[in-house]
Amino acid sequence: MAFVDAVTLEARNVRLLPLGLQHEDGLRAAASDGELWKLRITSVPAPDETRSYIETAMQTASRFAFAVTDAANGQVLGSTSFHDIVPAIKRVEIGYTWYAARCQRTHVNSTAKLLLLIHAFETLGCQVVGWRTDNFNFASQRAIERLGAQKDGVIRGHALRRDGTIRDTVMYSMRSGEWPEAKAQLLYLLDKPR
Repeated sequence: MAFVDAVTLEARNVRLLPLGLQHEDGLRAAASDGELWKLRITSVPAPDETRSYIETAMQTASRFAFAVTDAANGQVLGSTSFHDIVPAIKRVEIGYTWYAARCQRTHVNSTAKLLLLIHAFETLGCQVVGWRTDNFNFASQRAIERLGAQKDGVIRGHALRRDGTIRDTVMYSMRSGEWPEAKAQLLYLLDKPR
């Protein structure tokens, strides 16, 4: 039995399904909404790379990828993953997250993160959940901080961007003892009138 088994998660009209080749057309359409692959600080696949993106996600042993969908109509809105899964210390990271431009700054990301965090802490029994992002991805950093994650630091010269430049990576984490307060705050933010 794997630490992270195939599971479907759903709340607030957002459904996370194990990512598969059946999501290729929907994922391509989501990436095309805003031409997200042109952003140098993300992992969004170009339209002709969508199948390869899915295959790589499915074949990476320390990653479990989800298609993020609209529960009402099944439309693919984007993708997110558990990655860098370390069962021995009950640690996962959440990343490879991106959404169609029309879904950004909506309830979709917060709901997907809520589902992943509930699963990580309350089902898998994780002791820590981590995130990492490009030092120039300020929107991602703000979103991670809104979840209640703590900034652990910056790994300098950590990875290559798609344009060949070398990025610094900002690391965040949340420990299991911090989860109850973070969960209450996340639910409050999702429930408050907009």
